[in-house]
Amino acid sequence: MTLSYMPGFGNDFETESLPGALPQGQNSPQRCAYGLYAEQLSGSPFTAPRGTNERSWLYRIRPSVRHTARFHPVSYNHWHTAPNIDDHELALGQLRWDPIPMPNEPTNFVAGMRTITTAGDVHTQVGMATHVYVLNEAMRDDYFFNADAEMLLVPQEGEIRVYTEMGIMDVAPKEICILPRGMVFKVEPKDGPSRGYVCENYGAKFTLPDRGPIGANCLANPRDFKTPTAWYEDKETDCRITVKWCGRFYVTEIGHSPLDVVAWHGNYAPYKYDLTTYSPVGAILFDHPDPSIFTVLTAPSGEAGTANIDFVIFPERWMVAEHTFRPPWYHRNIMSEFMGLIYGQYDAKEEGFVPGGMSLHNMMLPHGPDAMGFDKASNAELRPHKLSGTMAFMFETRFPQHLTRYAANLETLQENYLDCWSGLKKRFNGTPEGNWE
Repeated sequence: MTLSYMPGFGNDFETESLPGALPQGQNSPQRCAYGLYAEQLSGSPFTAPRGTNERSWLYRIRPSVRHTARFHPVSYNHWHTAPNIDDHELALGQLRWDPIPMPNEPTNFVAGMRTITTAGDVHTQVGMATHVYVLNEAMRDDYFFNADAEMLLVPQEGEIRVYTEMGIMDVAPKEICILPRGMVFKVEPKDGPSRGYVCENYGAKFTLPDRGPIGANCLANPRDFKTPTAWYEDKETDCRITVKWCGRFYVTEIGHSPLDVVAWHGNYAPYKYDLTTYSPVGAILFDHPDPSIFTVLTAPSGEAGTANIDFVIFPERWMVAEHTFRPPWYHRNIMSEFMGLIYGQYDAKEEGFVPGGMSLHNMMLPHGPDAMGFDKASNAELRPHKLSGTMAFMFETRFPQHLTRYAANLETLQENYLDCWSGLKKRFNGTPEGNWE
C-alpha cells in the first residue's frame, strides 16, 4: 500500500510498521518506543522557506552513523559524473544507438550503470547525467546512496523491486520512480534481466510543472504519485554500503541492514508514478504544439522557464489537428535532448529508433522526422487518429550533454543515423503548390 505524494510541494506523511512506533506531539522524545533511534534526513537547508523545506524523521533500529569500518575508495568504471569533457574523439553530431545488451556475467544495479552523457558540474550542484542500467542480480547485502543527486529511474525491460529506508516500491516498465539524494536503497530484478534509463539530477529537485492556463487538471495529477508505507529489514549479517560523493565511490562495511526504519513521517521521501495516468493535452484544431506540454516533472534552474532538467513523455494520445503536419516539426533548440523509447514506435521515426534505444540531439543541432515519416505525414488523410502502443520520453537540459567514451565506442552506435534524413529532397519550384511528386 502506498500514500499519495505531491513532489516538491511540502506535503507531510506519517506511516509506521509497528503500532505506536511514531511518537505523538514531538519528533525526538527522550526514549523512543521499541527502543528505536530518532534520526532526521534533510533534503533542503534547515532555513529553506516552508513551501520548499523538505525533511523526514526516521525511527530506526540503529542510527545510520553506526558502521564497523572507515569508508575506502571503490571504482565503477562505467559510471561517470560531470564535468566529464574531452573523454572521446567522436565528432559532434546527431547520434542514435540500438539497445545496450544485457550482461552475461552477474551484474547488480550499481555495477550495471552505464553513463551516456554528463552535463553541468556536480561540485556546484547544477546539471545532470544520463545513464542506462542493465542488471541480472539482486543487491542482497549491498546497499547504496547517492550524495550527489536524486535519481529518476525509467524501467524499459523487466520489473524491478526497489528497497528503500522508507519502504518498498515495485517499478515496472510504464512506471518511474524517484530516489531522493542521500536515500539508502538496494535494487533487485523481479522477473529476469532488467534494463532501463536513469536521469541523475545534480540540481534543484524534481517537482510538478506549473500548468498556467491549463488550470487545475491534466498533465501529471498529484494524486497519482505514490510513496511507500513503512517497512523494515532487521538482519545482522555482513553488509556493505556504497556512497557516491562528488563523482567518486566509497564503501564501508556494517554488520546489519541499513534499511531498519520502523516508522517515519515527513515530506522527503521516494515515490513512484504510473506514466499511463498522465493526462495529455494537445492541439484540437491545428498545429503541433511545443513538446513542453508533455512535461511530467521539471527540475528548475535559477532562470524562470529554463529548466535544469525537464522529464517529458510522448504517450498514447489522439491526433485530431486539421491541415497540420502532425509529427514533431524540424527544429533547433537551446536545450539538449536525450531521448529513449520504452515501448512501441515513435511517430517521427518509424524505423531505427527501437525500444531500449536512445538518441542525443545536443543544443542547436537540427533534428526532426526522418524522410519516410515526413512523406507519410505530408500525405496522410487527416482524420482523427490514435497513436497507440507507444511511449517515448526525453531528458531535456539547458546544458550541453557531453558524451562519455563508453557511449562513443558502443557497438550499438548507429553509424548511418544521418542517412534517415538523406531522402528529404528539394520541393521548391517557385510555385505556391511546390513539387510534391
